[in-house]
Amino acid sequence: MPIYEYQCNACGHEMEALQRMSDDPLKDCPACDKAELQKKISAAGFRLKGGGWYETDFKTGSKKNLAGDAANGTKAKNCQPAKAAAKTA
Repeated sequence: MPIYEYQCNACGHEMEALQRMSDDPLKDCPACDKAELQKKISAAGFRLKGGGWYETDFKTGSKKNLAGDAANGTKAKNCQPAKAAAKTA
């Protein structure tokens, strides 16, 4: 769900609200109780929830690239060249 930013035209109060895209915009300011809230134009934030994301999403440090880094010429610990795997099998 996107996180929208609002600003009150009456008192200047700013806030964020987690809303569905299909929800109507908020109108009542929680600070001054006037119907002067206006949705700001900004990049909507969102949360990634559930399974199915890439293995490198939100990982840090040594876990950042589990499959190996081709640019640096490194490989993951359990990867072996095809010839070496055939000899050990």
